[in-house]
Amino acid sequence: MGFGIKELVVILIIVLLLFGTKKLKGIGTDLGSAIKGFKKSMSDDDKDKAETDAEAQPVEDNRSDATASQMNSEQKDKSV
Repeated sequence: MGFGIKELVVILIIVLLLFGTKKLKGIGTDLGSAIKGFKKSMSDDDKDKAETDAEAQPVEDNRSDATASQMNSEQKDKSV
């Protein structure tokens, strides 16, 4: 139950008669510019994300070993 070449040509002719060539050209132009805008915004988002990731620096753990062990013991006390 697929569409063959004959069916697609008939549908194309009916659409052409209903809308006319000028209207179809305008619809095609609008659709093309919408797709172009979508692709541009997607690539801009990817660039922004890459810049944000490059600017973000990992946070270093500057706590001393004593502070870290104290925090671990406090967490154990809270869980018990």
